[in-house]
Amino acid sequence: MTRDSLYDRVAEETAGIVIRRYSTSFGLASRLLGPAVRQHVENIYALVRIADEIVDGAADAAGADRSTVARILDELERDTDEAMLTGYSANLVVHAFALTARDTGFGTELTAPFFASMRADLSATEHDQASFETYVYGSAEVVGLMCLKTFLVGVNVTADDEATMVTGARRLGAAFQKVNFLRDLAADFEQLGRSYFPGVDVASFTEADKVRLLDDIDADLAVSASVIPMLPRSSRRAVALAQGLFAELSARLRATPADRLVRSRVRVPNPVKLRIAATAASGRVPRIERVAR
Repeated sequence: MTRDSLYDRVAEETAGIVIRRYSTSFGLASRLLGPAVRQHVENIYALVRIADEIVDGAADAAGADRSTVARILDELERDTDEAMLTGYSANLVVHAFALTARDTGFGTELTAPFFASMRADLSATEHDQASFETYVYGSAEVVGLMCLKTFLVGVNVTADDEATMVTGARRLGAAFQKVNFLRDLAADFEQLGRSYFPGVDVASFTEADKVRLLDDIDADLAVSASVIPMLPRSSRRAVALAQGLFAELSARLRATPADRLVRSRVRVPNPVKLRIAATAASGRVPRIERVAR
């Protein structure tokens, strides 16, 4: 993918900076993507990150109240919708995202659920099962679907195979989000006043709660892992790396006692990340070793 416009190129360079500065794991995985696909994924991730910063990061740090944050988020969604229609935004990150949306063929059917979930974080402090599933779909599964759209540009697949890959993309996105919720239990509850998992009391989080949540996460990861061999070569290794990193996190969460999980954030050490990356780069789905308690 070559951009003729200087403005387009600068917008996409800006998106690339966002992914490299905000997420080492995502940035590491993106390096294994084919060049054209990589730029599209960076464009998607940059908008997702900016929306997250509005809700929980820079806007709050600047002292914006909830109503101001809500207004800014609404403006970002309107700008995104317009850019997807016209092909232009004065916001470089939105402009880059719109280039990808227009090139790959998705629109508000995926962005509207995403912004709805971002908006939910401004008011919802806990979820029932229905609202949890809606939130996870909008905040994570649709991002997986956007990325899948970029993976399949110019690739001929049957309707059945595409449906299988859609399921895999959704389940991997859901697993990512649930792992992040679990590893951030204490911070989300104490700093943001949120408890995402239905029926889970963070103040009395038990080993049984942890095992139940991880069994659900591992079921998602098993489905997504089974789909990786179907992906085009340009994206297969990067998805295998992302899969491996989050499977490793799941294993480490399972090995961490529940009472410690609500006091500390579990991480994957850099040497382990590099081992998983080397395995994925060789074209294999990383195998996760059981982590000792």
